[in-house]
Amino acid sequence: MQKGMHTHRERCVRAVQSKDARFDGWFFTAVLTTRIYCRPSCPVVPPKPENMTFYPSAAACQQAGFRACKRCRPDTSPGSPEWNQRADAVARAMRLIADGVVDREGVPGLAARLGYSTRQIERQLRAELGAGPLALARAQRAQTARLLIETTALPMAEIAFAAGFSSIRTFNDTVREVFALSPSGLRTRAPRRPTGPGKRPGAPGTPGALSLRLPFRAPLNPDNLFGHLAATAVPGVEEWRDGAYRRTLRLPYGHGIATLTPKPDHIACRLTLGDLRDLPVAISRCRRMLDLDADPVAIDDQLRTDPFLTPLVDKAPGRRVPRTVDEGEFALRAVLGQQVSTAAARTHAGRLAAVHGEPVDDPEGGLTHLFPAPEALAALDPESLAMPRTRRTTLLTLAGQLADGTLHLGVESDWEETRARLLALPGFGPWTADVIAMRALGDPDAFLPTDLGIRRAARELGLPSTPAALTARAAAWRPWRAYAVQYLWATDSHPINFLPV
Repeated sequence: MQKGMHTHRERCVRAVQSKDARFDGWFFTAVLTTRIYCRPSCPVVPPKPENMTFYPSAAACQQAGFRACKRCRPDTSPGSPEWNQRADAVARAMRLIADGVVDREGVPGLAARLGYSTRQIERQLRAELGAGPLALARAQRAQTARLLIETTALPMAEIAFAAGFSSIRTFNDTVREVFALSPSGLRTRAPRRPTGPGKRPGAPGTPGALSLRLPFRAPLNPDNLFGHLAATAVPGVEEWRDGAYRRTLRLPYGHGIATLTPKPDHIACRLTLGDLRDLPVAISRCRRMLDLDADPVAIDDQLRTDPFLTPLVDKAPGRRVPRTVDEGEFALRAVLGQQVSTAAARTHAGRLAAVHGEPVDDPEGGLTHLFPAPEALAALDPESLAMPRTRRTTLLTLAGQLADGTLHLGVESDWEETRARLLALPGFGPWTADVIAMRALGDPDAFLPTDLGIRRAARELGLPSTPAALTARAAAWRPWRAYAVQYLWATDSHPINFLPV
């Protein structure tokens, strides 16, 4: 897999002819004779090579006048892994678009967050993706609209505004153009899944609740992914219940609750939202937390080149990096976890959430609060915090800088620049900065050579165990050292490595 794969015609043709699902999201196949675009794994008979052309995004296909295939539903394929493994302006822009920034702040807001002019952002996105930010956001709105049409009984007017459209007319025109069906036609074609006597198909059982499937590239090993999230869950903010990880979400228009259940070929996702306009953002953040757009085959193949890692990868391939739905929250929790056990960190965070977090109503379980906002923590009396003075200073300094905007942690953050700014804060060492880079900022090459679990695993495997020597040895694992961390951690019997029962 590589940047700009849609330009490698022979490789794309081979992928389509073999119906290789690993390439879904990397590129899209547009068929000149039918004016339909598909994912590479489309189950229909592949078109003749001379009738294929390839695009880097669904938005580019739509701009070129192609409509989404009704069989393979290319708009629902996993996202391109490129946006999670790169830190350049285009990748950061795509992460922001997925987070709904263009819908909320427009293209000027997108450009301002990235520190570029709108013209520069337009030019870079068009050059690489064949579409500008408005077209890319429009494609995302169309996908959200389809999801709501097919999985809920909401009136079309509510769906239009929940998906981010400015008018019913624009909603109707876009759905017809992208899917070659009217909104009511899409609903008629949707699979019938009755939820109970007298209920319409897809009607949520809880007000504001939506159920959907989150696709991923196989393989996916759920053990360390959900094990880590469950073992470090903050009481009241997160929980493991009935085979699912559940947590509260702070979203642009309100709050929500996500329930995520691992399945063999997808993640079952149930979202309870106070405002349906938050749906695209909630989906994007859940996918990012679970690292669902990763390319596990490419990652594992690279790590297998090291004979010390090969047995670990072969034993349980497809490990993901457990990430977060809120970068600032994770950074604050990383400080709370400095030099204490997982259980102690959970206790500290749970106490803060119970006293200073915003209450939420959870009729389905035991979630009670959002994690406290930086503004709430920054205003605390230092003497009210039951922790060592130095860690208290670190926490309140971080909270203050997050609250006043001096430090911003988000999907658009430059990894190296942000790591340097974190290291300049009092009480921040390499471990804290790198674990935030790995799990909050999403740097796939972040590494933790000073972590005790990593050093213990290195000794057991016969790898160098001193930080400097291990870092030098890990150069062969780049750019996937964050995934190597997951495999090394998995050699331990810590609860983070096991799917809860």
